[in-house]
Order: sequence, then C-alpha cells, then structure tokens
Amino acid sequence: MNNPRNIKYIVVHCTATPTNTTLESIKRFWKENRGWGDTPGYHYFIQRDGTVVQLLDEKKNSYGVYKHNSECISIAYLGGIDKEGKALDNRSDAQKHAMFDKIVELTERYPKAEVLGHRDFAGVKKACPCFDVKTWLKNYEPDLK
Repeated sequence: MNNPRNIKYIVVHCTATPTNTTLESIKRFWKENRGWGDTPGYHYFIQRDGTVVQLLDEKKNSYGVYKHNSECISIAYLGGIDKEGKALDNRSDAQKHAMFDKIVELTERYPKAEVLGHRDFAGVKKACPCFDVKTWLKNYEPDLK
C-alpha cells in the first residue's frame, strides 16, 4: 500500500476500558465526548478474541497520539484497566498473538517506523498501553502452530 503520509511510528494503545466494552460504545464516546466526529482514535482495534478490526484507512490520520497523528499508525487492544480503573495489561493470549502479527505486518510495510507504546512519547502522562512494548516485543514468542 502506497501511503502519502510519512509513517515514523507504529503505536500500541489500550482502550483504557473494561474488557467487556463494545466497540460501538467507544466510537460513541469519541464522537460525543471527544468531538472527533467519525474519525477514530486508532487505525486497528483488537477484540478479546483476537479479531482485528480496521477502523481507519492507513492513509488517514487517527486521533492516537497528540501532535504526532500525521506520522503514526495506531493499534489498540480492548482493555487496559482493572475493575477499579487502574492500569493493567489484561490482554488475552489471542490479543497478544493478533497484536504481534499486526505489528509484524506493519513493520514490513513501514520498515523505517519505530514501534512504541503511547506512553513512550514525550509529555504523555498515561500508562497506555499498560505494558512496555519494546520489552514485550523482544521477549514474545509467537505460537507457530
């Protein structure tokens, strides 16, 4: 895919919602509370069962990382908080597998892009995606069945 944007980052996010939240309710929040219209926060959304849903064409900017949206492709998994609303890496095995595969696919398409977590950007004061992306990628062993 030829992308007119200069993609410098592949960014991993969590939705910072309970794991039973629906994609429709997240989209409604973006539209009604954030005022983003129909533009989503991420290009890709990973459901609990590992299904990856494309929310936005990669040629378009999402609302993933303030001041960096023009140079990012954003991926988010459903979850990221516990019952009290505290940051927690609660990805299912299916989400981890799907996330790894999507990151591999995107790094092949954008070989110069750096893979980061949302929290790795300067000035970001949130735990998102609630795990260290670089450490996880270095240590993750995909199930090659």
